[in-house]
Amino acid sequence: MSTFDPDALECLAAIVEEGGFERAAVRLSITQSAVSQRLRSLEEQVGTVLIVRSRPLKATIAGHLLLKHAMQMRLLRADLERGLKELAPGVAAAAGENERISIAVNADSIATWALPALTPLVQQGMGLEIITDDQDFTFEWLREGRVLGCVTTLHSALRSCKVEALGSMRYVAVAAPGFAAQRCPQGLNAHNFSKLPFIAFNRKDDLQTEFVARVCGLKRIALSQIYVPSSEGQVRAVLAGWGVSVLPELKVRESLRSGSLVELMPGHSLPVALYWHCWNLNSALLDALTGALTSAAGEVLAPSNQLGSEHIATRVV
Repeated sequence: MSTFDPDALECLAAIVEEGGFERAAVRLSITQSAVSQRLRSLEEQVGTVLIVRSRPLKATIAGHLLLKHAMQMRLLRADLERGLKELAPGVAAAAGENERISIAVNADSIATWALPALTPLVQQGMGLEIITDDQDFTFEWLREGRVLGCVTTLHSALRSCKVEALGSMRYVAVAAPGFAAQRCPQGLNAHNFSKLPFIAFNRKDDLQTEFVARVCGLKRIALSQIYVPSSEGQVRAVLAGWGVSVLPELKVRESLRSGSLVELMPGHSLPVALYWHCWNLNSALLDALTGALTSAAGEVLAPSNQLGSEHIATRVV
């Protein structure tokens, strides 16, 4: 098997991660010409094109394979550095750009339980890059080899990957008290949902329609939606009286207790099962990530096997 130049592999990764040759050159502290030369050398060695020069740039199938290899090399270096630090504290340098561990996590998990789970690892010196995206895309980042792991609602593991059930995040329908009193004093129901504005994360977020369809016993519905691509922004928009939103109970728990938000359908929730996927590699860092996420999720999320006949949503932001 061919041995690939680590600098060329990192060059390929930088082009994909930064979205262009110029930004990759800045990140690697080399000229744009040197970036092109390293990529061309790697393509000649492989015998095929690795990057499609389009807008935005895209890696080819071969490019994704080498990108995954580059990420695995990063993980090996990070594991080595972790081991050296344990043997001789202070001798190994801090994790650099090339040793960052990239993971993809959905926005609602970042806004609630995931960051506290990762805090001890970051404090211990782990270099992290957290990518937030819709659940379909978090899984795609892993499929393409661009991250080491992802939090998603999909439960089937990719080849060469392993999966751990994290638990279920409960979503509830909420609104500001003033909005609720004026627009839906009897709560949310099958007769008024079509007249209310709903605040969604983006056009891929179908939690609003999933919730309403489920609790109202309807198959197909259409909602009037306002898009706010931020978990915190959605909460602030609801507090400001923009409309109704289906949000994680973890995120709005204190607002419900204080009365700054009210639940529109008490006793009804939409559980979303979450899973952690990562490459099936022998790595202390991956084991630490997996342990931290599964442990924290186990403390705040409901066990998925206790959902009974409740509906499990297929999408999450």
